[in-house]
Amino acid sequence: QVQLVESGGGLVQAGGSLRLSCAASGRAFSSYCMGWFRQAPGKEREFVAALNWSGGSTDYADFVKGRFTVSRDNAKNTGYLQMNSLKPEDTAVYYCAASGLFQTEVQYYRYWGQGTQVTVSS
Repeated sequence: QVQLVESGGGLVQAGGSLRLSCAASGRAFSSYCMGWFRQAPGKEREFVAALNWSGGSTDYADFVKGRFTVSRDNAKNTGYLQMNSLKPEDTAVYYCAASGLFQTEVQYYRYWGQGTQVTVSS
């Protein structure tokens, strides 16, 4: 079992920045790939970014490339999502998740956090 807890969400103006954290406990977090997803009201959960176990490989959704950066500190059992140049359309609940595979699809992620709300005002 891996338990994940997100933090760092909040209200920010368009063009601003936030850094989300994902604190992990339980089985060795460093052996899992980490993903970030988001879900806006009335929409399906969508992929944002993924990072392999070592942090050496990353993948991003096209709509966040150049603005968001995913990283992890395995010594602290924590993952991060740095979000810059935020737009109102980035408003959503953001989730971190853990998977044994480096994937971008929801169904491959077994462990999920509870989510943190990000609201970007125009």
